Amino acid sequence: MMRRIALCLFVMIYTLGVLAQQVVSNIYLFDIQKKNEREFQFSNPVYVTNFNSKGYNNQPTFISNGELFFTAQYPGEKQTDIYLLDIYRKTKAKVTETIESEYSPSVTPDRFSFAAVRVEMDGAQRLWQFPVDRLSNGKPVFKYVNNVGYFQWINSQKVALFLTGDEPKLAIADVRTDEVKELTRNIGRCLKIVPRTGNLAFVHKVTPRTWYIKSMNIYDPNYKSDIVTTTLPGSEDFVVLDDGTYLMGSGSKLFKYHPVHDNEKGWRELVDFRYYGIRNITRLALSQDGKLALVNEEK
Repeated sequence: MMRRIALCLFVMIYTLGVLAQQVVSNIYLFDIQKKNEREFQFSNPVYVTNFNSKGYNNQPTFISNGELFFTAQYPGEKQTDIYLLDIYRKTKAKVTETIESEYSPSVTPDRFSFAAVRVEMDGAQRLWQFPVDRLSNGKPVFKYVNNVGYFQWINSQKVALFLTGDEPKLAIADVRTDEVKELTRNIGRCLKIVPRTGNLAFVHKVTPRTWYIKSMNIYDPNYKSDIVTTTLPGSEDFVVLDDGTYLMGSGSKLFKYHPVHDNEKGWRELVDFRYYGIRNITRLALSQDGKLALVNEEK
C-alpha cells in the first residue's frame, strides 16, 4: 500500500514538474524585402501570440499569405493543439481539439487537407491528415510508421520524414504504398523544399559540433546530396528564399547565406531583433508575399 502511495506521489510530482518546465515560446511576424545582395529591409513587426505570452507557441507555417498555422499550448495544459491565425482579420481558431497532442502543421500539396504529427495515447508519433474544412476527424497517412518527428511534403505522393530515435533518420515515404526508404542518419528537425530546384534541404549533424546544410536531389534514384554550407553554431532551423538565399537565426540575430554570392564569405548578419525582446530565434517560416514568421524561445 505504501509503495502504491509513493508511486502516485512520484507521478504527481513528475507531472507537475513537466508542466512547470513548459517551454515558453512566441511568434513574431515581419515583412521582409530584399534590396540587394547585402541589404534586407524588415518592417511592420507584429507580436502574433500575445494572447498566450507565457505559453508554448511554435512551428509556424503559412497556408496562404494571410493565414498562419501554428502549434500552441496554454500554461498548465497537458497537450498541444493546432491553431489557425488570420493575420489581416486578427482572429484565431483552434483547428484540432483532441485528447492527444498535435504538432508541426503543414498544408498538403492539394491544399484541401493539412497534416500534423499526432502523439497518440500509446506514445506512437504518427503523421495524420485532416480536411481543411474540418468536416472529419482525419486519418493516419501511414499505417505502420509510428516514429515521425517532423516532415516535409515533396509532392502528393511522397513525404520526407524525420524519424525519431537515438540517431534521427531522414527517410522518404510513399503515401500510396507505405514504403519507407531510410537515407541518412543524424539529421536536424528542419526539412525544406528549395525553390526552383525542388531539392530537399536538411541539416546533417556529422559530429556533435560539425553540422552541414545539405541539398538532396529527390528525383535522383540514389538521392545524391551536396553540402551547401556549415550551419551557424548550434542552429538547425532555416528557410530558403525564392532566389536560393538561406536565412538562419542565432540568438537575437538573423543571418543570410547564398551559395553563389556568399560562397567565400560565409554567413552575413542581416538584422538584430533584440529591440523587440527577441533573444533566441529558432524556427522560421516564409509566406509567398514576403512575410517572415520567427519563433523566439525563452531559455
